[in-house]
Amino acid sequence: MTEERILGSFDAAAAWSAARREEGRRVVFTNGVFDLLHNGHLDSLRRAKAEGDTMIVALNDDESVRRLKGSGRPILPLDQRLRLIAALHCVDAVVAFSEDTPARIIEAVAPDVLVKGGHYEIHEIVGHEFVLARGGRVLSLPLLPERSTSGLIEKIQQRFVTGSS
Repeated sequence: MTEERILGSFDAAAAWSAARREEGRRVVFTNGVFDLLHNGHLDSLRRAKAEGDTMIVALNDDESVRRLKGSGRPILPLDQRLRLIAALHCVDAVVAFSEDTPARIIEAVAPDVLVKGGHYEIHEIVGHEFVLARGGRVLSLPLLPERSTSGLIEKIQQRFVTGSS
């Protein structure tokens, strides 16, 4: 079941989304790196899914992660990240994108609800103009405190590489 949730192209994601809308379902879209899946990710994904009926999650491919996060990332390669996110009950489909922003995949999926976790103002969320122009909603969900992949990596490095806690 996990494998069938992984969509192989923007066209497949667009078709998936269109089929859900034809069924009368509200499509939620969110995106991110989702490297080293943790409780903050789970919380954000569950809250995002609650904003609609079905949810697609777009993941940065490995090259775009390196451009955005640096040469030491991602920790987990794209195929593993796709399978992990696709296995979550709150996620209905996943797709990868290679650009530095999800603008093109947002336009392909044309979600009813665009959700981003973090400290973003609505006008800072990539794709907000497109979604709002279509009559959709754009939400910025606050993150759980002290839950970030970068913070987790730093903690692991401090504890196991330098020996401090």
